[in-house]
Amino acid sequence: MRKNFLRSGNDAFVCENCSQTVAPLTSGSYRNHCPFCLYSKHVDIVPGDRLQLCKGMMEPVGVDYSAKKGWVILHRCLRCSAERRNKAALNDAQSDDYETLIALTSSP
Repeated sequence: MRKNFLRSGNDAFVCENCSQTVAPLTSGSYRNHCPFCLYSKHVDIVPGDRLQLCKGMMEPVGVDYSAKKGWVILHRCLRCSAERRNKAALNDAQSDDYETLIALTSSP
């Protein structure tokens, strides 16, 4: 287990952007964004800790492809402007919306 990765906090939630119900990931990782609209919430300092005080909505602003991680979504916090990179969840029972993900590839 990675030292900066906690084993709690993989919970279902209702997206504050699109109001869809989001299930936890079944892969053992943490769901940190909505698979429908790809928005996230600025809640973690360390993945899964839910200790970030900002709690701002994080807009998906771009996507990148990494040979090591696959598709990675770039999120920017609408409250504090922090940026985070989150691996896309494409092989899960509730996978990320592929068309929304592809639309981000044309973002600057």
